[in-house]
Amino acid sequence: MTSLKFGTSGLRGLVTELVGLPTYAHVRAFCAMLQEDEAAGPRGEVLIGRDLRSSSPLIAMQAAQAIADAGLAPVDCGAVPTPALALAAMTAGSPAVMVTGSHIPDDRNGLKFYRAGGEIDKADEARILAAHGALALTSVPTISVAPTQRDIVSGYRDRYAGFFGRALEGLTIGVYQHSSVGRDIICDVLASLGAEPVPLGRSEAFIPVDTEALRPEDEELARRWAGERRLDAIVSTDGDADRPLVADETGRFLRGDLVGALTARFLGADAIVTPVTSNSALDRPGSFEKVLRTRVGSPYVIAGMEQARAEGAEAVIGFEANGGVLLGSDVARDGRRLAALPTRDALLPIVATLALARAARKPLSAIAAEARFAIALSNRLQEVPQDRTAALIARLDTEDSGFRDTAFAAHGAVAARDRRDGLRLTLGNGATVHFRASGNAPELRVYVEAPTPKAAETLLAENLAFAAAQTR
Repeated sequence: MTSLKFGTSGLRGLVTELVGLPTYAHVRAFCAMLQEDEAAGPRGEVLIGRDLRSSSPLIAMQAAQAIADAGLAPVDCGAVPTPALALAAMTAGSPAVMVTGSHIPDDRNGLKFYRAGGEIDKADEARILAAHGALALTSVPTISVAPTQRDIVSGYRDRYAGFFGRALEGLTIGVYQHSSVGRDIICDVLASLGAEPVPLGRSEAFIPVDTEALRPEDEELARRWAGERRLDAIVSTDGDADRPLVADETGRFLRGDLVGALTARFLGADAIVTPVTSNSALDRPGSFEKVLRTRVGSPYVIAGMEQARAEGAEAVIGFEANGGVLLGSDVARDGRRLAALPTRDALLPIVATLALARAARKPLSAIAAEARFAIALSNRLQEVPQDRTAALIARLDTEDSGFRDTAFAAHGAVAARDRRDGLRLTLGNGATVHFRASGNAPELRVYVEAPTPKAAETLLAENLAFAAAQTR
């Protein structure tokens, strides 16, 4: 059985199962869908970008060959952030293919497909799979294509310089570079906005930084850097720079949904769209005019943003618990306008959160505390097949509550269940536990909320151990 599948962020799987015919055939299938819809770009162009993992250059060249063999024109944009590629594609009216595995380990990779108007949706995924089957390709030609080269980074940098001006004047910001494809662009943009960027932790080997399940060594690095240097914040991204990391002046990382909420506050959003995994504080009366909850994954958030606009919202911001922020409508501030970019972007929330703190003349830790978010933690169990996660969720969701109530007896049993994505359990003592399968890798995600940091840490540890025992 192959590991390849469409998840919440494109086609993902082991490099050994993606390189060669699988890449070539899926990109040919994507091109077939575009041609059927007469949706190729001007002159038939399809843009290609990639992240910095070791397999990405080869996969990008195989994608380019597939595009050329389909009769279209591949354009190599090089190693660029996913949102930069998406912006360039939308600006040019061209489709695009991003080669990235985002945060997953270097032995895995993926393909993310864009139409000229933005990310493909679930219906498009089904059509690509159908075209893949119909093509029935059995071999990969030798790579002979020489795609056109194009620099798209300047337009992405200029987008933020033009909107934010000198909003970060005087701040000193640590930039944890690791192997993020956006590591140099972040420094350039921060400097253009008046901040002093301090590059930290650059790595030539790929590091799988997951903004939703930080490694202990990443948290320790941030605390050490904050203690050694006078920094106003530390920022970073995942591998393809579509999800942010923001730490305050003490080196403590802010949760992604808090960063999203602060971004929405800075931009004056009248509607936010966010998955069920995001903090329950967002539903507090008076926080936002409209809150629309979805399943996890950018396709669902994008659909929710479209719904919010159809219902009359004017400034729509989507974000996920992992930090990715999607700008669902044009927004205006201080006489400047920022065009919609309905795909996950790390740079917007990084800059907006820092600008909010500077405008308030408060440290980032104080801005975070004022949001009064519930104490929420998350982590993952790796190498857990999805069928085992499904079996655990099914057992917990059965109408026979014996197993479920016994498992959570110490927390007042289970008071309510939410099945919108995986299974979210509200416990009798008011805490919550949420189990769901990752859409991108064989991982079981566990999310908890509790009234105190200690209670949340204990609840997360308990339920990671519980899930591990049940899925062995």
